[in-house]
Amino acid sequence: MNIDNNFYIEAYDPQALHNKMENMKNKDDEALMKACKEFEAIFIQMMFKEMYKTIPEDGIIEKSNGTKIFEEMYIEEISNEIAKEDSGFGLAKMMYEQFKKGYVSW
Repeated sequence: MNIDNNFYIEAYDPQALHNKMENMKNKDDEALMKACKEFEAIFIQMMFKEMYKTIPEDGIIEKSNGTKIFEEMYIEEISNEIAKEDSGFGLAKMMYEQFKKGYVSW
């Protein structure tokens, strides 16, 4: 059985502990921002779907099931791309800042 002595040495080294805490914090920050961006993408997708409902479907050519599926996939991809950008709508950034400040717990 091997015992990792580095673990015990690092436990007594405040700098090593601080470095590990910062690494964990950075990973948590990245995960939080990813979750916020995913939420923003879902929000944008819901908004676009509601906007598409306002477009009249009456016309010469009737929409097929394939067209409807394509439109849904298109809306999903557009929403994801908008949310991926640094600016996006700004919802992800606002949520991230609220969570980081501790106004909202997660």
